[in-house]
Amino acid sequence: MLKKVAVALTLVAAFASAQAQSNNAFYAGADIGNTKVDGLDSADKLSYGIFGGYKFNDNVAAELNVRHLAKWNSVNVSQTGLSVLGIVPVSKEFSVYGRLGYNNLSASASSGNTTVTASTSGALYGVGVNFQVNKEVGIRAEYQRPASDTKNFSVGVHYSF
Repeated sequence: MLKKVAVALTLVAAFASAQAQSNNAFYAGADIGNTKVDGLDSADKLSYGIFGGYKFNDNVAAELNVRHLAKWNSVNVSQTGLSVLGIVPVSKEFSVYGRLGYNNLSASASSGNTTVTASTSGALYGVGVNFQVNKEVGIRAEYQRPASDTKNFSVGVHYSF
């Protein structure tokens, strides 16, 4: 699956490089949110993360993210994802986007001197809205499905450079 995503990103990059590029194509940001896993209600659901990407044009971007999804007792769950974003500008400041990518979910549990880790990989998808405050700063809200039983809603801010 990771190879397919890498090939898709390469094709998108090759296509987009032929088109005129806008200023401030690179961006980086941080978000905070809430994670829900089906069947696990007694959890610290706070999520937070960082992300960075490259906007090829007004309609396509590639993004890498790292996020702490949640903590249940002594179990920490984190996410690393690589995605392509399809962007639809609604106005000069406002846009909606869809996300399709690949992510790795890692869990680690500690008890005494013993730490156990596990991970799984799979599809990542989501939808979001973005409001561009000015040329450099934007605010976004997003709903993601990092796994079939996991939902994450986050709000974030990003800076384009």
